[in-house]
Amino acid sequence: MTDATQVKARVCAVHDDIVTIQLEKNAEGEFFPVIKNEVVLVCPSRPQGHFAEKLQAEVLRVRYGEADVQVFENTRGVAVGDPVEMTGQMLSVALGPGLLGQVYDGLQNPLELIAANHGFFLPRGLVVDGIDTQQRWSFVPRVKIGSRVHAGDLLGTVQEGRFEHRILAPFNMRGVAEVSWVQEGSFSVTTPVVRLTLADGREREVCMQQHWPVRIPVNRDLLREGYCERRFPDQPLLTSIRLIDTFFPVARGGTACIPGPFGAGKTVLQSLISRYSDVDIVVIVACGERAGEVVETITEFPNTPDPRGGTLMDRTVIVCNTSSMPVAAREASIYTGITISEYYRQMGYNVLLIADSTSRWAQAMRETSGRLEEIPGEEAFPAYLESSIRALYERAGVIRTQDGREGSLTLIGTVSPAGGNFEEPVTQATLRTVKTFLGLSADRAYKRAYPAVDPLISWSRYLEQLSPWFDRALEPGWTDRVQQLLGLLKAGEAVQQMMEVTGEEGVTLEDYLTWQKARCLDQVYLQQDAFDPVDVSTPIERQKRLLELLSKCLDELPPLANKDAAREYFVSLTGLLRNLNYSREDSPDYRAYLQQIEALRRTGKAAAG
Repeated sequence: MTDATQVKARVCAVHDDIVTIQLEKNAEGEFFPVIKNEVVLVCPSRPQGHFAEKLQAEVLRVRYGEADVQVFENTRGVAVGDPVEMTGQMLSVALGPGLLGQVYDGLQNPLELIAANHGFFLPRGLVVDGIDTQQRWSFVPRVKIGSRVHAGDLLGTVQEGRFEHRILAPFNMRGVAEVSWVQEGSFSVTTPVVRLTLADGREREVCMQQHWPVRIPVNRDLLREGYCERRFPDQPLLTSIRLIDTFFPVARGGTACIPGPFGAGKTVLQSLISRYSDVDIVVIVACGERAGEVVETITEFPNTPDPRGGTLMDRTVIVCNTSSMPVAAREASIYTGITISEYYRQMGYNVLLIADSTSRWAQAMRETSGRLEEIPGEEAFPAYLESSIRALYERAGVIRTQDGREGSLTLIGTVSPAGGNFEEPVTQATLRTVKTFLGLSADRAYKRAYPAVDPLISWSRYLEQLSPWFDRALEPGWTDRVQQLLGLLKAGEAVQQMMEVTGEEGVTLEDYLTWQKARCLDQVYLQQDAFDPVDVSTPIERQKRLLELLSKCLDELPPLANKDAAREYFVSLTGLLRNLNYSREDSPDYRAYLQQIEALRRTGKAAAG
């Protein structure tokens, strides 16, 4: 049973996963202290399993002598009077070598290890170390006795797969410390490898693992003390998806959202971005999605080839909390994922965090807020919904440390609005926060136009912000060309709507050509075959060459006497350009299609045969 010396509160009310605890008094007659977001352990007096259960809970609200806590598991069997242990610690995750390739739940319990030891039905109250404390890592020190370090400085390295995992001085260390002892060799993550003499004379032993509260940014103290600085994002996150990289770019270290209805292709688009983006580490948070989708993710990633070699799982961390898991853990899962992402960013790596979906996360907040009887906002979401979403996305960004390391955290959140309604509160709050909006369309998905991002409603504020990079890396005036093509798409849509009323006969030849140009641009450049080995990934240089060729074809049309001739020309041109997309640049087919396109441009007719 519970150690009586640790019991500092008792359960006095239970409302689903919200438990009210009554604080006990110490020898001086004062209530034992409790802080907001502290982790406490609720101990049911009638355990359901073969061991004494201790259910983790987080303090949400503190009142005089009482506190409301949110239990991360099912509260069946919890009764009034049950003891509650106070840990004095906030909800934290373990950070160190051994994170890559892991599949965690929202509280950083490794699911594969639990399944191997306890079966596929997780026991309640089970807590497992987030990082294997038995595995040994070869530590190579980068400091010497007498070296002076501060929080976040490099102490040594270990090899974690293909990555150099940098062991950093504790992020919560104050002032400058001196290295008084260091050792080299193979150790577990809990073995001290460095001893520091702090500014106040105390000594602190440092292991390869450190714990950090998930609700506090890893770099909060480092930024405040001037040990690192935020940088302005000035490079795009190259995804090899033409529609994103060219028309709606996402900055490396920026924010984006992908809202869309069911069946619009969010999962496939996320998978492609994870696989082909120019990043080092990928963290995926499956927050409240259906169990089938989560299972598909954690079974496919270990078998998905990584373009850089090995499998995609070698550089991925998955934090999953399905819709069938407790609501409280779902709300914590995003914070767990973003803390792990910040840790790798602080080492100097480029990290991509995909949160799927923030709608389920917001719904978890709504349920918790309702049980706390807080005043509801729009559609019963809490009044602080927008500030919570903004605080989450603000943890993305580019960080530069004093020793010159530069890392980035790009945050892409998917939103699942009911019925595809983009006017609902979560989508609107997200749109007011992020700088790239990739709106998925059920209509485009129905027409099998993938990725089903609607170019007429999507936007990116990074297009102008990153124009110096595009002008320098691609060609001067790149952004202006893209803006002109976006204008062509809008003009083509206007003609399309007119033709739906009047038919082809009701529009002029000029308008008809505008519509055909926009349609060709859509089918050739915006649509991309995720199942073709060549078209699935288009490097930025090939995007440049394709856009130049396509622009030339659309700007310099051969003489087209009537709409029939225009239709025939664009059908042939679109077919040739699409076949060009499926051909490797070093292949004979690629050169042959280029020749046929050039001949078509000169004559206006496709070659016979």
